Amino acid sequence: MLKKSLLALAVSSIGVMSLPALADTYEIDTKGAHASINFAVKHLGYSWLTGRFDNFSGEFTYDPAKPEASTINVTIDTTSVNSNHAERDKHLRSPDFLNVEKFPKATFVSKQIKVDGDDKDEFDIIGDLTLNGVTKSITIEVDKVGEGKDPWGGYRAGFEGETEINMKDFNIKMDLGPASQTVKLELHVEGIKK
Repeated sequence: MLKKSLLALAVSSIGVMSLPALADTYEIDTKGAHASINFAVKHLGYSWLTGRFDNFSGEFTYDPAKPEASTINVTIDTTSVNSNHAERDKHLRSPDFLNVEKFPKATFVSKQIKVDGDDKDEFDIIGDLTLNGVTKSITIEVDKVGEGKDPWGGYRAGFEGETEINMKDFNIKMDLGPASQTVKLELHVEGIKK
C-alpha cells in the first residue's frame, strides 16, 4: 500500500513538473499615464504631423522565459485622437479619416509572437488590427524596456514597439499625396501585474 502511494505521488509530481509555467497577466497602466499610442504621418513630404490617442485600455500576458507564449489585446477610443489642433482633430474624426461616429473603437488582438533569435527581449507581435471597420494583420516590432518591483508593492513590465500601416488598407478615404500614404505607430506599454 505504501509503495503504491509513493508511486502515485511520484507520478503526480512528474505530471506537475512537466506542466508549462503560466504567463503572468498585466493591465496596461493608462490610469497613471505610463503608456501611449502615438502616430506620425508625413505632411506633404516636408515634415511630420504627430499625434496620439488619449484613451485606450488593454492587458497582456508575459513570461520572460517564454515570450512567444505572450498575448496582448488593446481597445482604442478613436474619438480621443489628439494632434494638438482642434480643427484638424475634427477632420481626423470625420468619414475622411477615422469615421468615429460609425467606428468609435479600434482594436488590436495578437495572434502570434516571434522571438528574434536568442534575444528574448526583442520579438515581433503579429496580430489583427481593426480600424475604421477593417481588420488586417500587422506586425509590431517590440523591444522589452524592463521589468521589476515598483515603489508601491506592485510588479511592472514595460515594452516599446513600432509598426507602419497603409491608410488605404483601412479604407481611409482622404488622399494626402504620395508621400503621406503610410502612418507610423509608436507604442509605449507599461503593465501592472494583476
